[in-house]
Amino acid sequence: MSMIPEELVDQVRDGADLVGIIGETVELKRTGSDYRGPCPFHGGTHRNFAVIPKKGRYYCFVCHESGDVFSWFMKRVGMDYPTAVREVARRSGIVIPERAERAGPDPLEPLFGAAAVAQDWFTRQLVESADAAGAREYLQGRDIALDTAALHGLGYAPPGKAFLGAMAQLGLEQPVLVEAGLAAVRDDGSVVPRFRSRLLFPIHDLRGRVVGFGGRLLGPGEPKYLNSPESPIFHKGRQLYNLHQAKGPIRREETVILVEGYFDVLRLVLAGVEHVVAPLGTALTSDQATLLRRFAPTATLLYDSDQAGLRATFRAGDELLRHAVRVRVATMPPGEDPDTLVRRGGGAALEPILRDAIDLLERKLQLLEQKGWFEGVDHQREALDRLLPTIRAAADPLTRDLYLKEVAQRTGVSRETLVHQLADRQEPAAPAPTPGEAQRQPAGGGVPRSRPRPARRVDAAERDLLRVLIRERGWLERAVAEVPVEWFETAELREVYEALRRSPENTGSTLFLEQLSPGARRAYAWLDSIEAKYGAPDPDRTYVDACRTLEVRPLRRQLAALNRRIKEQDRVMTPEDFDALVLERARLTREIATRLPEELLKRSIRRGDVDAR
Repeated sequence: MSMIPEELVDQVRDGADLVGIIGETVELKRTGSDYRGPCPFHGGTHRNFAVIPKKGRYYCFVCHESGDVFSWFMKRVGMDYPTAVREVARRSGIVIPERAERAGPDPLEPLFGAAAVAQDWFTRQLVESADAAGAREYLQGRDIALDTAALHGLGYAPPGKAFLGAMAQLGLEQPVLVEAGLAAVRDDGSVVPRFRSRLLFPIHDLRGRVVGFGGRLLGPGEPKYLNSPESPIFHKGRQLYNLHQAKGPIRREETVILVEGYFDVLRLVLAGVEHVVAPLGTALTSDQATLLRRFAPTATLLYDSDQAGLRATFRAGDELLRHAVRVRVATMPPGEDPDTLVRRGGGAALEPILRDAIDLLERKLQLLEQKGWFEGVDHQREALDRLLPTIRAAADPLTRDLYLKEVAQRTGVSRETLVHQLADRQEPAAPAPTPGEAQRQPAGGGVPRSRPRPARRVDAAERDLLRVLIRERGWLERAVAEVPVEWFETAELREVYEALRRSPENTGSTLFLEQLSPGARRAYAWLDSIEAKYGAPDPDRTYVDACRTLEVRPLRRQLAALNRRIKEQDRVMTPEDFDALVLERARLTREIATRLPEELLKRSIRRGDVDAR
């Protein structure tokens, strides 16, 4: 089957007469803005089947079948996805040009199919299963009706292995479930469901196909939110929650609203604000910013106003600026998030907040001014250090010029000096200068030109572990009990970790940074800049991998030292000494293999240390 361009698929979906198509076989009657009729899927006689033109979807309130116009032809007629698109296009008078035929079927179709089947099963569990009583109570406590949750595809993953048994009955094999990220293989080779005892939010690609899930834990434990792992169809850093539904409204509004969580998105959509999306539990990535730029030239960040929310706001804002998106920041009242605000006051409570949103740089200036950071030379220097990254991020020349003008006026620093600083600091500073790193004054006392600092070697596992602990409070609490300070051999990173352990509630605040030495402050800024550029790591996998790597690091060094001794040709060694070394090497190798799975060991050896500049 030939490939159909994504833009054309959107055009076909938007142009389809869903009511007319379904009305050919179902007797529909208008009820408000929707249409109701008997469900053709379970053979109902009451009008429990709804067609919702505004959303382009159908939904049965009894059997919970749902989908869009393409799903209708796939489920009712048995068409595959491309054939369904072509059939809807034919009925809508849209011509799809023929392209070269692809050799063979889509190899990813089994994974898309498995995700779709799993989503239907999870939704049925949420509505019908006794195990999901707690999930239903949780949704009720958040003022989300069960029918509303099911309409939006929410589901429940029960404890135990019931999911695997159900999928086996439906003909889905375990290797497909593992590859689709729906199941995981333990160290002992057993297969378990990826999601257990979690409320699930389906994540779709731009074509509306389910590709993964975000799961909220409903009982004690960590992590609170767990996403599907990276798979051939799911890429956390390249997809956004609700974009498949929001892209049309985003184009119409010519702007997008970014919020932090799944519930924030759902609450705004229920309030009629449809041009809203959320990253998938991580900092906004470059790929996600590129994706948003395709649909809108502007964005409004509607994150929490606490310290963590502000850090996420400015990281996301700088990333969007790098992609020439104009960024505004809406300020939430203290202690509120979009979900709680709209739940209590409806969409009307949100309108003035969005209306009063201000430019990203202006919001930074506002906060710095409130804290008195433009008073005194030291504070002004630190204020400029916080403003320069945002100016530097602005890819649009006009936006950058306006930023330079505003900061020069606000701080009294000349535009020429600011421009020089921007050119002089294109890369983040290393955690600490090496002994031979200081730059010498040129003859004649002139100002030396900036040159790249020599690379400082930083252990990748130390770096990755700290990146998780800085962002994830739950993992930091776990690390206090599991990660000794001695695991951090880089002095500046060890100092950052000790400060995190002392005052986790102040992470990233001015009070927190004031505890650190200048070198440790640079290390913290460096870690933060990595996340801003590449996005946050997957916390659960990164934490475990980094801890395992650091735990066996002393053993690997002992093994390396043994290998060097064994290979020394000029060393006089008795056969007994040689045999003892070989036995010790075998013991160390076995112990490392027990603590560190082979693939992780290979990856840790491959990546080795990383350069920090």
